[in-house]
Amino acid sequence: MKKEEKTNVCRFLDSKKISYRLHTYKPDAAMSGEEIATILGEDPCKVFKTLVTQGKSGAYYVFIVPVRAELDLKKAAKAAGEKAIAMIKQKDLLPLTGYVHGGCSPIGMKKKFPSFIHETATGYDCIFVSAGKVGFQIELAPQDLIGAAGCREADIIL
Repeated sequence: MKKEEKTNVCRFLDSKKISYRLHTYKPDAAMSGEEIATILGEDPCKVFKTLVTQGKSGAYYVFIVPVRAELDLKKAAKAAGEKAIAMIKQKDLLPLTGYVHGGCSPIGMKKKFPSFIHETATGYDCIFVSAGKVGFQIELAPQDLIGAAGCREADIIL
């Protein structure tokens, strides 16, 4: 019997005794978050993506938003107390977070950054975020994610 593969996110959640379900799928490089939701058989409103930004001050911030939504950079800047915020370059993601594009999780980054989750997340019993590797998603209670990632709720989408 093949042992279930675990990511660093899974190991972190296990260490904190946080309940989750790991879901895997065969990834496609051009796959959107909505397509991942369809593969999981879930409402795309419950599937969240992790976005990493940099403020005018030079500080980095993490924003967790529904896959169908677009981050509102002005609202994000306001939530973070910055004058302006911009998305980081894709090539900077791995060295900064330890994660690749399409597999970036709000849990277990190389360094802990101020993190914000869209306020709709807490309206669900469970939500989905990347488990830290392309083709892996975790399902967990939003409050558990908020605790594990140290998030604050905010209105951050268009």
